[in-house]
Amino acid sequence: MFKRLFVDHPKAVDENYIEHFGVASKFGVTMIYGGLCALVHAVVPGWCITTGSDTIRRLNKIMVEQRAAKGQAAMQMNTIDWVI
Repeated sequence: MFKRLFVDHPKAVDENYIEHFGVASKFGVTMIYGGLCALVHAVVPGWCITTGSDTIRRLNKIMVEQRAAKGQAAMQMNTIDWVI
């Protein structure tokens, strides 16, 4: 049970618990900020015009593009050929 709750998912995304805690916490705070800005924009349409969508784009870039690049780099390290 402990392993399933605290180890399996971070390992699946190539992080340890502390790394995953930091990344997930930063994502959570960023999403709260973007959500609050979207609510402000709902009340006053002239404020925070692009903050919500900018936040979504930035988080998507981090989650999808950078994680894919990290996976590619790890795969490349595993398939390197040595020439002497």
